Amino acid sequence: MSLAARRESDEAAATAPSLSERRRRTDKMLRIGLPLVVLAAFVALWDAIVVINAIPTYILPRPWLVLATIVNDWAILGPSLFNTLAITLLALALATVGGVLLAIALTQSRVVEYSFFPIAVVLQVTPIVAIFPLINIYVENDLAKILLCAWIVAFFPILSNTTLGLNSADHNLRDLYRLYGASRWQTLRYLRLPAAMPYFLGGLRIAGGLALIGAVVAEFVAGASGFGTGLASRIIESGYRLNIPRLFAALLLISASGIVIYVLLSLLSNRILGKWHESATRR
Repeated sequence: MSLAARRESDEAAATAPSLSERRRRTDKMLRIGLPLVVLAAFVALWDAIVVINAIPTYILPRPWLVLATIVNDWAILGPSLFNTLAITLLALALATVGGVLLAIALTQSRVVEYSFFPIAVVLQVTPIVAIFPLINIYVENDLAKILLCAWIVAFFPILSNTTLGLNSADHNLRDLYRLYGASRWQTLRYLRLPAAMPYFLGGLRIAGGLALIGAVVAEFVAGASGFGTGLASRIIESGYRLNIPRLFAALLLISASGIVIYVLLSLLSNRILGKWHESATRR
């Protein structure tokens, strides 16, 4: 190989990582920039529709008025947001612990699986609005009522995904563990739990949004009964008073909370799986 050809080959090899890095940066910019552009276009269209049609504030407020309402009414909306998030996160934590423990029990014993999994399915397919009147009768504490509703909604995705993951461990590896005399605990710890981790984290992302939905729906029903101080109660109150800017502000806070929960759980998933699982590794 001539000196010029070797130099060209070295230059191509040196520029290859920079091109890959450039493509990665471009992809990251598009991933962040395109949603922001679409969101900005939607907000501009919303504002233009209100201005052109001279829509009153009590029907559809302008976007800037909604943002101003969040700032001006923060003394009312802030504590309500905190209450809703507290219920959501507590329900998600309880659903995570209960779902994982029950999933482990289901995969370790067919008797437990046949006994309790159908009950979990029944709780999942029954609308929470239909269950709440019974909860309202049998549970006295108002906070416990809302928390229980949010927990029921968030529980099943973690249970079903974790159970699927524990049962998805490679059968050849399970036979190998059995051949070498590994105990149930060793097989669970070193094989089945790592295999179930991607499924569990996927269920956790789903359950995070569902816990917020369950908390808001329970607050709606509870607010109609005269108690509850979450954002859903603020929405009901604002609707009765025709305070539509505050209603939109509460809706925006709920949406933003759901987005933040999903992003944080996605970052957690990438952090855990990024170094070893195909679903999170970058090529």
